[in-house]
Amino acid sequence: MIIQPIIDLVAICARKDVKNAILSPGSRCAPLTLAFARHPDIHCRTISDERSAAFVALGMAQQLKKPVVLVCSSGTAALNYAPAIAEAFFQQIPLIVITADRPPEWIDQWDGQTIRQRNLYGQHIKQSFDFPDHSEHKDVIWHAHRISNEAINTAANFPEGPVHINIPIREPFYPESEEAFDFYRPVPLVNPLKSDTSLSSESKVKFQNELERFNKIVIVPGQQAPDKGVMVLLDQLVSAKKVIVVSDTISNMQSENTITYHDQMLPVVDHANFSPDLIISFGKSIISKSLKNFLRSSGADHWHVQPAGYSPDTYQGLTKIIPSTAKDILELLLQSPHKIDNDFQARWHLADKSMEKAIKKLMEKENFGEWKAIYRVLQQLPHQSKLHLANSMAVRYVNFLGARPQEIICNRGTSGIDGSNSTSVGCALTTKDYVTLITGDMAFFYDRNAFWNNYTTNNLRIILLNNHAGGIFRIIKGPSQQPELEEFFETTQSLNAANLAKDFDFDYTSVKTEKELMNGLTNFYHPSIRPKIIEVFSDSAKNTAILSRVKSALKEFIDI
Repeated sequence: MIIQPIIDLVAICARKDVKNAILSPGSRCAPLTLAFARHPDIHCRTISDERSAAFVALGMAQQLKKPVVLVCSSGTAALNYAPAIAEAFFQQIPLIVITADRPPEWIDQWDGQTIRQRNLYGQHIKQSFDFPDHSEHKDVIWHAHRISNEAINTAANFPEGPVHINIPIREPFYPESEEAFDFYRPVPLVNPLKSDTSLSSESKVKFQNELERFNKIVIVPGQQAPDKGVMVLLDQLVSAKKVIVVSDTISNMQSENTITYHDQMLPVVDHANFSPDLIISFGKSIISKSLKNFLRSSGADHWHVQPAGYSPDTYQGLTKIIPSTAKDILELLLQSPHKIDNDFQARWHLADKSMEKAIKKLMEKENFGEWKAIYRVLQQLPHQSKLHLANSMAVRYVNFLGARPQEIICNRGTSGIDGSNSTSVGCALTTKDYVTLITGDMAFFYDRNAFWNNYTTNNLRIILLNNHAGGIFRIIKGPSQQPELEEFFETTQSLNAANLAKDFDFDYTSVKTEKELMNGLTNFYHPSIRPKIIEVFSDSAKNTAILSRVKSALKEFIDI
């Protein structure tokens, strides 16, 4: 018999506008699966590999900006969610993770498919809930309803993130043929009122007064979704000569007014001429190690802006946490009478423009390799599209190449390679725009089960950079100098994607030269009935040499 509180949980999800669920098959979770699948207002998809399923849900929730439900059986199925849950936690993406479990008396009794699932995700979850295992008393039902409401509210409240509901389920798992699912009986709904976090009038005056101490202000946006309103304010602040804006590609806050070639610029300029006296940040992490090290050594004060939650001291100079939105603080900055040092601003922008010209000049004449391939792909990318970047070199190469108009998405919460394919699939399921994934071979083959599903993603385009190794380890000074480099760090492999493309019905193109790539890109963004892959083959050692050569040549273009 299906216990009514499980049906009520699903009904509460639907009534609180949680309308998407990713289900993984299993027997213990059958009551949950059936309840979600039978609800007319919830769109359910089934993905067998739980690790992939969780990243697909993450990719969907990231785009929908609403919680997505995950449902799996008991045992190691639940453990396979862990990488995506950690990523969602640090990226502040709302997921409602529901795991079926054995009844409590059978834990640690060597019963099948049983592990210790209470608080399974440790410190990488916003909150964990233990659902009751029966509904024999009205207070138990009240408790189940309370958990359902609290879990959904917690996932959606700032900072958003994953929550876990562990549900012990007793046999029988499957309803009798005459057993009906009542989704429409009255259930309590707890809906928190949304409110904006803003500074008091007194705090605003104090903020503006303190700004007068600084005339070399650098704003550093971290990873976040695009926000046109915030971008307009940043451009206005630069035009009004009040700040410098230094923006990584994953910030989605890049324009012709922002500094975007800092990753190449900072290693070749005199830091004394570029050091700020105040850093103002909002958003989450940044990619550029050069920028992080530069800001950490600058000695500048650091003010971080966010409505709530913990605030990391990324640049080792945190002196103020401002509980507000970026929009409100940027408007306050715009109203402030302070001005930036003219020479300071000129140096930054002159250096950035010099780097832009240098990169374009050097890339045009450079040999073909994975960096040149990305350079050419980005020139062909539709303006109205989304760009997913795998970790390791793909996201770094794109960051080296300056501002992008497309939305940039990358799993930089934990910076792992394990779910890039699946996250891009989840994104593709939410939009009709083209979704392009640029990935390396290690990340791609690690997550090949992303494509093991029955759903159409004909808007998905994949650029696979296959150098048959983890090429980033050839660039890092430590492993690159070890005799064990190829076997134990690069983990050289001989795979290609031709058979995978055949298995999952992708259009497939293999290229080894720039001419072949350009030919392959000719129809790459034409509508099709199936996804497309271009696999770019290159040599890891030659890629490293190209990167080193370009970086060395950049010094000739800086005279500041």
